[in-house]
Amino acid sequence: MRFSGTDAYVAGKDLMVAVNAAIALERPLLVKGEPGTGKTELAVQIAASLGLRLIEWNVKSTTKASQGLYEYDAVSRLRDSQLGDARVADISNYIRRGKLWDAFDASERVVLLIDEIDKADIEFPNDLLQELDRMEFYVYETDQTVRAKVRPIVIITSNNEKELPDAFLRRCFFHYIRFPDSETLERIVEVHHPGIRRDLLRAALTQFYEIREQPGLKKKPSTSEALDWIRLLVSEDVDPLDLRESSSKILPKLHGALLKNEQDVHLFERLAFLARRNA
Repeated sequence: MRFSGTDAYVAGKDLMVAVNAAIALERPLLVKGEPGTGKTELAVQIAASLGLRLIEWNVKSTTKASQGLYEYDAVSRLRDSQLGDARVADISNYIRRGKLWDAFDASERVVLLIDEIDKADIEFPNDLLQELDRMEFYVYETDQTVRAKVRPIVIITSNNEKELPDAFLRRCFFHYIRFPDSETLERIVEVHHPGIRRDLLRAALTQFYEIREQPGLKKKPSTSEALDWIRLLVSEDVDPLDLRESSSKILPKLHGALLKNEQDVHLFERLAFLARRNA
């Protein structure tokens, strides 16, 4: 069982090595990188490539590790007991299975995505150490141990918003998705926009990298934002000459797809003003 990329996802050799190493070691693959570099999509494509079911656990700032295992709905049970509902005799009726339980209980191998783990509380990764290491957990309310029937392929993503504990990192295989170079990004664009005019693609990527390298930029545009921008350029039938004649010191055409905060828009507006004044 080896991952070699898909027609819809351009995976570099080092990324494919990391995925296959994690599968061979039966360790979670921790994937970091800038937002929009395809970390979440990687899990989707691994599942598609290997013909496996994908189970997604999208972590939020309020998410607790126990929610990935199960939740006991004591309030509903109390209400039903007051109403004389016969279901209260079986406590399992009030156990809500989490995504880890679903992955462990699957009779076939699945891909489990724990997405944006760094959004949660700092204790969140530590609370999952034993469960991800042993692939089992105990349900106190029903006095049962849930063990993985088939060890899932676990993909964990992080945007590096906070540091993860060393004990957690030791249990993972780590890979950082670097921002793609121009050649790789060109291949990615061609996957999403087959048949795009070569002159438009080259002019767009030239300006895109000029924008990313602009000093003082608060948020550099990501791969996904580049794809959105180029899609707009194609749909608006923008002349490549208009892009070649402009530079990083001019507010880009359709800049709302690339610049996502007022500070960066004002930066390019000031540069455009200075460029006109010095012309």
